[in-house]
Amino acid sequence: MPRANRYFVPGQVWHITHRCHKREFLLKFAKDRQRWLGWLFEARKRFGLSILDYMVTSNHVHLLVSGDNDHEVIPKSMQLLAGRTGQEYNQRKNRKGAFWEDRYHATAVESGSHLIQCLVYIDLNMVRAGVIAHPREWPYSGYNEIQTPRERYGLIDHERLMGLTGVKSQRDFKELHRSWIDEELAKGNPFREDQWSESLAVGGEDFVKEIREALGVRAIGRSIIEEGELRQLRDAQQPYNAYFYPEKDCLSQNNGLEWNVFPDI
Repeated sequence: MPRANRYFVPGQVWHITHRCHKREFLLKFAKDRQRWLGWLFEARKRFGLSILDYMVTSNHVHLLVSGDNDHEVIPKSMQLLAGRTGQEYNQRKNRKGAFWEDRYHATAVESGSHLIQCLVYIDLNMVRAGVIAHPREWPYSGYNEIQTPRERYGLIDHERLMGLTGVKSQRDFKELHRSWIDEELAKGNPFREDQWSESLAVGGEDFVKEIREALGVRAIGRSIIEEGELRQLRDAQQPYNAYFYPEKDCLSQNNGLEWNVFPDI
């Protein structure tokens, strides 16, 4: 498959998706999902990674982060996460070879209502897979931490999350967060929205045009697609994660790089 798209535009929110090599269930055991979260905390501590949401499944991960002007924070964090998780797994299993599939994919997401939609999309991942009925049932995601902030070893940057969504208080955000999830669940059978994991940018028209302009020559061959008020910058690569929803038994929670400023994309 083509290499996942990664590029750097300062001060953006990024939805990062990364899946296991050959779509294998290398994160099917709880211990491995927990280790990935442990290294995510280490990335926040070492590099100051601003984490807005996360989801760890059995064969891929979602990470919603807020970038600043330091183009090294995200790639160093992803290198730490991918490298240490794969290394620990291979050592424990006496296994050789790649743990992760290709490169991770990064989608720029506009703050405000589009960020809220992406947040809800991430939280409902395992509901879409049919593994759980509500996000609170999956402990390897940001939903429960947003609802019950941790006093120690927290991952979510609550202040940044509130600021980017325009919510004034943590109490209000928690209530709104619950209502966003409940409204989506009430629609029944949430479906996969590929713009969040296959686009280069998602948001309003001005935002997407700004990202395309920032890419310069790298935007050649990429088109802005309109869906109502939503705009997405897309290219012609094959679907990134068309096989993220396998058999439920493999997903049971009881079962246990570089970021190039001028990448070759």
